Amino acid sequence: MTTFHLSGFPRVGAKRELKFAQERYWRGEIAEADLLDIAKKLREINWQHQANANADFVAVADFTFYDHILDLQVATGAIPARFGFDSQNLTLNQYFQLARGNKTQFAIEMTKWFDTNYHYLVPEFHKDTQFKANPAHYVQQIREAKALGHNVKPTIVGPLTFLWLGKEKGAAFNRFDLLNQLVPVYVDILNALTAEGVEYIQIDEPALTLDLPAEWIAAYKEIYATFATQVNAKLLLATYFGSVAEHADLLKSLPVAGLHIDLVRAPEQLSAFADYDKILSVGVIDGRNIWRANLNQVLDVVEPLKAKLGESLWIAPSCSLLHTPYDLAVETQLQANKPELYQWLAFTLQKIQELRVIKTALEQGRAAVQADLDASQVAADARKNSREIHRTCVAERLANLPKNADQRKSPFAERIKLQNAWLNLPLLPTTNIGSFPQTTEIRHARAAFKKGDLSLVDYEAAMKKEIEFVVREQEKLDLDVLVHGEAERNDMVEYFGELLDGFAFTKFGWVQSYGSRCVKPPVIYGDVTRPEPMTVRWSQYAQSLTNKVMKGMLTGPVTILQWSFVRNDIPRSTVCKQIAVALSDEVLDLEKAGIKVIQIDEPAIREGLPLKRADWDAYLQWAGEAFRLSSMGCKDDTQIHTHMCYSEFNDILPAIAALDADVITIETSRSDMELLTAFGDFKYPNDIGPGVYDIHSPRVPTAEEIEHLLRKALQVVPKERLWVNPDCGLKTRGWPETIAALKVMVDVTKKLRAELA
Repeated sequence: MTTFHLSGFPRVGAKRELKFAQERYWRGEIAEADLLDIAKKLREINWQHQANANADFVAVADFTFYDHILDLQVATGAIPARFGFDSQNLTLNQYFQLARGNKTQFAIEMTKWFDTNYHYLVPEFHKDTQFKANPAHYVQQIREAKALGHNVKPTIVGPLTFLWLGKEKGAAFNRFDLLNQLVPVYVDILNALTAEGVEYIQIDEPALTLDLPAEWIAAYKEIYATFATQVNAKLLLATYFGSVAEHADLLKSLPVAGLHIDLVRAPEQLSAFADYDKILSVGVIDGRNIWRANLNQVLDVVEPLKAKLGESLWIAPSCSLLHTPYDLAVETQLQANKPELYQWLAFTLQKIQELRVIKTALEQGRAAVQADLDASQVAADARKNSREIHRTCVAERLANLPKNADQRKSPFAERIKLQNAWLNLPLLPTTNIGSFPQTTEIRHARAAFKKGDLSLVDYEAAMKKEIEFVVREQEKLDLDVLVHGEAERNDMVEYFGELLDGFAFTKFGWVQSYGSRCVKPPVIYGDVTRPEPMTVRWSQYAQSLTNKVMKGMLTGPVTILQWSFVRNDIPRSTVCKQIAVALSDEVLDLEKAGIKVIQIDEPAIREGLPLKRADWDAYLQWAGEAFRLSSMGCKDDTQIHTHMCYSEFNDILPAIAALDADVITIETSRSDMELLTAFGDFKYPNDIGPGVYDIHSPRVPTAEEIEHLLRKALQVVPKERLWVNPDCGLKTRGWPETIAALKVMVDVTKKLRAELA
């Protein structure tokens, strides 16, 4: 027998049922019981799919109403004390307040989950944090699945990764010192799961793929020795997203039942575990991308392992399938329009079938699944040789870029004088990051246009009406640099991908970004070019409506790369450079059209960092070059902005400065300007706009809160270089709170201007 198991499954449902139910619940349109019932049905469907694929264990404890790290904060009693909630008796409404904020408390800070585009809620640890077990959420899922006859394996994030992902708050201390208090609570949680009759519990420790301090690495031995003596279940320690070969001796010595390693992101690490004598789970199907596996090649790897390990070999996706869309079979439009590409793809339901084929081949021989293997090989060969992928003109353009193409003509100190001369902005200029609320009317118009129920002329008229409304509202608020609001854009990456060659799109390929927020990443399958201008006419129209400065809005090459499903047949750096060069054509066209403030958003720069610091320099070199190439050739008096959010930038500030954007705006409000302090200490040389309120919470900030943040900002950034803006775009907000929050922001800014004049 070969054991086939999973770490996790997409939570939101095949048609984003959870998202829509959550949002209806938040609006008061359905009761809590209705939301709970919808969630229960989604879990049951997920488990049945796994069982139908012949999985030996279905994943439980992976389902969450918002975020699995928030669930772990509840389970360990580590929710922020500032909310005043009882973790042992937390209501669902209070749970959502932790994630979204309320009238008195801002939401828990959010940041990227390792190098993915999933966001987790950052635990807030204090010196006096008290932990207390509350495994009810996990126990409920175990009971539900077992009642349906499923064999279950719960998965929770381990204590060292949990602590590592958190932040220290309040009086100075080292959160590592909380470990001795946390471990007994984990023992209680694990034993509560064991009491439900589970045989195996998976403990995820992806922090092992990072550069952890020595004391953290050493702690693994003691912690897992404690678990071995105090927990009755068999524990599977899981790592993913990178290699743990450097810790092979430690991991092989731990008293656990087995180990999971990611052979998709780090196939080279297998040799380090060749002599492992317990269960070895190998992640052989990509849990983070949508390309169909070459099953013959996978079997070439796992068949020798099977011969050596026998029943101790387990197979699995590389990580949770949270990061992949639900089902390729519903993509009938893609199948009709791009049948060749369709054959190269695999979503969650297809990936678990790939694992079924591998399991069957290992148990019964390849002949038992020959048709499946043949189909897999045909797809792999077709992709390798397809003319759809390679464009000679793209390679030639990259090879013949001018020397220093990625450098501006003059240094910032000279550029900013030219820019200020024509911009003529007041002290502390105010702006918005980009998007304004995507109203029901906008979404309905877009849907009707895509269905053919609304003509192109009528659709564009509807978008122009929305753009004019946005411009007039900004004028009323007296913002200084305006944006057109991005009414015509469905998504900041998908919009550009639809207008660039080399991209393809799904209709239902949604993945969770955070909470109810889902994204539908484009598929980059071939060389990238820009056939025609993408944003110019919309920005031109917006500028024609006002005498104020209008900012053009683009998504940067690194973010387009990071937030897409990227081809894996050439280096990511090459794909990124292709996108950058295509975007540079757009920048020059905007400039020619009179749009001379252009924002090139790069919120994903940080998340693209390799997990090991030794690999950072190479990544930052090509990522920085790509960003600079995206504005190559623009004039010195054109002001290039960039925006970054929900990531830690402290340790890459030299690389951020090397981007040489004239203005950078960053998310800082949830961290109480913590990020800005690092920019100040670094003496960041260019203009900077720290976010002064959290746009992911519906609450309207008070004047006192914004003034507090701006005064902190003025302590570290010279007043002449400080901009004022929200944390991020306002797409997900409603108009009433948007207007109210921006009014507070502008009023406070004017008050401080008067003081500073």
